[in-house]
Amino acid sequence: MNVNRQWVLAKRPYGMVSRDNFEYRETPIPAPADGEVLVRNLYLSFDPTQRGWMEDRESYLPPVALGEVMRAGSVGQVVESRNPGFAPGELVQTTGGWQDFIVVRPGTGWPGLGKLPPGVTPRMALGVLGVTGLTAYWGLLDLGRPKAGETVLVSGAAGATGSVAGQIARIKGCRVVGIAGGPDKCRWLKEVARFDEVIDYKHENVDQRIGELCPHKVDVFFDNVGGSILEAALNHINMRARVVLCGGISAYNATSPQPGPVNLMNLVIMRARMEGFIVIDYMDRTHIAAPELLQWIGSGELVHEEDIQEGFENIPDTLNRLFTGRNVGKQLLRIADPA
Repeated sequence: MNVNRQWVLAKRPYGMVSRDNFEYRETPIPAPADGEVLVRNLYLSFDPTQRGWMEDRESYLPPVALGEVMRAGSVGQVVESRNPGFAPGELVQTTGGWQDFIVVRPGTGWPGLGKLPPGVTPRMALGVLGVTGLTAYWGLLDLGRPKAGETVLVSGAAGATGSVAGQIARIKGCRVVGIAGGPDKCRWLKEVARFDEVIDYKHENVDQRIGELCPHKVDVFFDNVGGSILEAALNHINMRARVVLCGGISAYNATSPQPGPVNLMNLVIMRARMEGFIVIDYMDRTHIAAPELLQWIGSGELVHEEDIQEGFENIPDTLNRLFTGRNVGKQLLRIADPA
C-alpha cells in the first residue's frame, strides 16, 4: 500500500446514522517521529457509543470534529517503530480510527498503545477481553452486585455487552432473563449463552413477559436500551434492586427528545438504586478483570460471538448494523490480516 485510506466525519447525523455522514479520502502514509510507532490497522471495533461521538456536544470524550478521521478502537500491527518498547510485527491495540495507518506515541491519549498478550486474538482484544467485556464485568459486578439466587434481567442481551453481562450473572449463580429482538437472537441466548429465559421484544409484550418470567421480581437490571424497555423493567423491580444504566440505544438516533420512564417513583417505593457508569473509569483495573474473563472463556463457562464484516469500503455501513439489529455479539470489521 502506498496511500492511507480514511473515512472522515463529513456532516453530523440527524436521525439514523448513514454512509452520507462520512467522506472517503486518501492521504500519504504518516511517518513516525522519535518515540512514535507506525501501526497498520487490521480490525476495527464498532460500538453504539460512536453515535454519540458524532454529536457536537459535551461527553466523556470530545466529539469527533468535522473533517476528522472517525474515532474507533482497533487492533493493528506495528509497521515501523522509533520507540524501544515496540518492535515491527507486534500486534497492538489502540484507537486507530477508520483508516489504514496511524502514528501513535505510547503513553499519550486514550487508551494509548498496548501489546496483545499471548493467546489473545484481535477479536478477543476488541470484544470479550476489551472494552466490551470490561463494561459487562464492571457494570454488573461493581454496580449490580448480584448475589447467588437473585434474578438478573438484561436488555440488549444479544449484543456484545449484554451477552457477556448475562453470562457473568449466570456464572455467579443468578437466574438470568434476557431481552432481545427476533427468534434467532433469542435462540442463541438460550442454547449457546445459556440464559434461563429470553423475551423477544419484537414479538412479545415485554412488560407482561417480565412479570411472567420473573415471578419473584427483578433484583438487578442491566440496561443497554432505555426508553420503554427501561420503563417496563422498573415495573418489576424488587426491594433494594440495582438498576445499571449502561446504554440507551433506543434513543441514539432519535430526532426529538424521547420520553423518559413515567414510573421512576418505583425506585423510591422499592428503595432501589439506579446508576450509570462509563467503563473508562475502570481501565486502571483491567488487570483484575481480564484474568477472570480469560479463565471463564477457557473453561467454557463464557462464550463470545463476533460479527465480522469485510472490506474498507464497508466501514460506514458496518456502524449502521448496530442500530438496525443486524449484528449478534461484537461488531467488528477486518481490514487486513497480519503480515
